[in-house]
Amino acid sequence: MNLFRKKSIKEILATAEKNTLKKTLGAFDLVMLGIGCTIGTGIFVVTGIAAATYAGPGIAISYFIAALACVFAALAYAELASMVPVAGSAYTYSYAVMGEFVAWLVGWGLILEYAIGAATVSAGWSGYMVGILHSGGINIPEYLTKVPSDGGVINLPAICIACFIGFLLFRGTKESVTLNRVLVVTKLGVIFLFLFIATPMIKPVNWSEFMPFGMHGVFVGAATVFYAYIGFDAVATAAEECKNPKRDLPLGIIGSLVICTVLYIAVALVLTGISHYSTLNNPEPLARALRENGSNLGSVLVAVGAIAGITSVLLVLMYGQSRIFFVMSRDGLIPARFSKLHKKFSTPHISVIFTTIAVATITGFLPLQTLSQMTSLGTLFAFIVVAIGVLVLRITEPKLSRSFRCPAVYIAVPLAVLSCGYLTYTLLLETGKFFAMWSLLGLVVYFSYSYRNSPLNKKNR
Repeated sequence: MNLFRKKSIKEILATAEKNTLKKTLGAFDLVMLGIGCTIGTGIFVVTGIAAATYAGPGIAISYFIAALACVFAALAYAELASMVPVAGSAYTYSYAVMGEFVAWLVGWGLILEYAIGAATVSAGWSGYMVGILHSGGINIPEYLTKVPSDGGVINLPAICIACFIGFLLFRGTKESVTLNRVLVVTKLGVIFLFLFIATPMIKPVNWSEFMPFGMHGVFVGAATVFYAYIGFDAVATAAEECKNPKRDLPLGIIGSLVICTVLYIAVALVLTGISHYSTLNNPEPLARALRENGSNLGSVLVAVGAIAGITSVLLVLMYGQSRIFFVMSRDGLIPARFSKLHKKFSTPHISVIFTTIAVATITGFLPLQTLSQMTSLGTLFAFIVVAIGVLVLRITEPKLSRSFRCPAVYIAVPLAVLSCGYLTYTLLLETGKFFAMWSLLGLVVYFSYSYRNSPLNKKNR
């Protein structure tokens, strides 16, 4: 068995040219996609909980530390994305550098980030929307908002939002990107409004205990909020629909990460400045902090921003998953129908439909607590593989054209591997059994179908 058979970068680019997606995205769209997938529950929920539980006002430092860990992986992504501007993100890169088996493991792991992550986000959207409707006097029966294991029948609002996003993705990338722009602008407007309203309310006494749990708490906080940054890698899944990928992909990946980092730190400082960190352990820390400081209107607007934020995250996650299915199908590792393009809309409609059904089914009927804890494991594995891939190509293919080069690659790559590896180890302690079961299922699928149906297997016979 040749588990590490590779596709050359030239082969990958040639395959993409024969069956490519419509190029409609520019640098601005990619930055918006990155922000759309990154800023969601992290800024609206995790900031307060992590401050109250781990770091206090020092959560701002935690965000900075987490950003440093991410930036090393982002620089590696930017280099490979500019070299291989093809849909599939880390899956495609690992196919070219480390071979088919590693690529399959990466692609299988990314399903955790995108499909399972989208199901988790859909459930979160349902919770926020049910709460807003309740505040307006509209009450949906509990059996229609809870999964069977929680005493309900179906989480109908979660299914509805997943199907709506799936419909938009079916119609085309342009329509989806237009909605994403609106949602991102809305939530950014709400975040700036929060900063504008809350900054005059800051009480410096709330910062008097800046690191109440010490540096250990700050580092634990960094590990906790790291997952609020996962999303910039979704930019790479849009490579094939990018007008000028060699220039725009690095701008989209790094630009979105920088913008999100600045916003996270600013919100963390202001939030812990207007309310004592010990009061922030609740599902809506920003909104509640404003209410407690006398701004009910600001509280309502923040809730609206949270809905917009979560919707945009769901949009980009489902978009990314459909593109990963598309390119894996094109490589023969899953059935060919997943790479078919719609005659009118030029979208991978079968991949979109399958993604939508999967997300709607999981979020509508299954408990997500354990699954949601696993979503970051696949992403962290992808980060590690991409970082190593950059270093391998620098050594084995030093003369390849690189429109963007990862600076200080022999420092950045080890730091990316070490930081992501530590977080992976921490997560495996919590969900190792379930992740092992998921990985075993992936191996069964690969050896029973993908290995035999791969074009590389037929080519080598």
